[in-house]
Amino acid sequence: MDAQKLTSLGGSLLVPNVQELAKKTITIVPPRYLRPDQQDPPLLNINSTSSFSSIHVPLIDFNCLVSGDSMDSELDKLHSACKDWGFFQVNISIAVDKSWSELFLVEKVKVEIQEFFNLPMEEKNRFFQEPGDIERYGQAFVVSEEQKLDWADMFYMITLPTQLRKPHLFPKLPVSFRFFLWFFQVE
Repeated sequence: MDAQKLTSLGGSLLVPNVQELAKKTITIVPPRYLRPDQQDPPLLNINSTSSFSSIHVPLIDFNCLVSGDSMDSELDKLHSACKDWGFFQVNISIAVDKSWSELFLVEKVKVEIQEFFNLPMEEKNRFFQEPGDIERYGQAFVVSEEQKLDWADMFYMITLPTQLRKPHLFPKLPVSFRFFLWFFQVE
């Protein structure tokens, strides 16, 4: 099958950059970001210590996710945490069987991604999505002008397998980002 056909994940309409919107002084959230169909989270009394002491953020044990005995129950916990909380804590004390250099590499890639998002808008615009494509910087799967939007920007790029990578994009990345991303995929 043709590599171009494999990497065509659809397109996305171009929308305003969320980081730039957040820098503006706005008094109301733009309507495209409001989701009245979703239930508001319950409010907590921040003046009451008892409210916080009764909250237990879900803790997911990666060891259990890979072990046959308790994998199903841990997957249920993970599903519930994502659905009900939107986030969770992770216990990786034993599950990550990586050398320190590999852990450093993961952290370095995370730092490089953050640095990318901290670039001035003029720099990030060089990586803005092109019409009909979701790879690059922007938002994915925006298909109509009325569609509700996520209050987030993203950078999406296929890196492996290398034959699916868009050759024009990888070389344009900032040098340190490109280096650590390349090193990460080699590992």
